[in-house]
Amino acid sequence: MTTEKSRMPDESQIRMLIEDRVKAVHAKDVSAAMSHHAPGILMFDVVNPLRYSGADTVQARTKEWFALYDGPIGYEVRDLSITTGDDVAFCHYLYHVSGTRTDRTNISMWVRATLCLRKIDGTWMITHDHESVPFDPESGKASLDLQP
Repeated sequence: MTTEKSRMPDESQIRMLIEDRVKAVHAKDVSAAMSHHAPGILMFDVVNPLRYSGADTVQARTKEWFALYDGPIGYEVRDLSITTGDDVAFCHYLYHVSGTRTDRTNISMWVRATLCLRKIDGTWMITHDHESVPFDPESGKASLDLQP
């Protein structure tokens, strides 16, 4: 069965996936945020532990993240680069996350993201999500005030 989405070029499908991700984060919609993740996803997040394995674990982490914010979460993507093959692709970008946490702390920081994707049954799915922030090697502290 051919769908409108399956007729789109691969890069366009992945751009749409990223746009869907931005909307889902902004709305704190866990189901929408998870809709492009493969069941066996492996995630390296900016917070402990070293890795999150499987869609259920990543979904629980996503719920925790969204619950930290009072109101919408700002999520702006910049410098998106996409490389596609027949059934494997990757992309990387910077994103700015902002908002007010439930403890009234204001967040405004840039994060680096790399996504690895596989085409599963004709649909691009995220199989690996790696997010990071640089750190100052002298202090060992994250460099959260950097700007692109």
